[in-house]
Amino acid sequence: MAKPLTQPEIDAALAGLPGWTGAGDGLAKTFKFGSFREAMSFMVRVSFEAEALDHHPDWSNVYNRVAIRLNTHDAGGQVTAKDVELAKKIQAISWVG
Repeated sequence: MAKPLTQPEIDAALAGLPGWTGAGDGLAKTFKFGSFREAMSFMVRVSFEAEALDHHPDWSNVYNRVAIRLNTHDAGGQVTAKDVELAKKIQAISWVG
């Protein structure tokens, strides 16, 4: 079972993740793209990273927006290092901030 991060550890991670918010139960960010096509291409690209990490986001898409929430289910829905790692990869992929 993955070890949940403390709130100070989460806060430190968020300092390097612009636009992300979080607490013990998840990291979250909404991305706004120029079109539905851009939003979908972003989701496809993120899916490759998520699959490689075997760590999959809770997310939704409405037209040009993608809302992402990360937590680790086998850690009781808390934030772990896996969530921070995926958030960093997602942030690096995004071309909208």
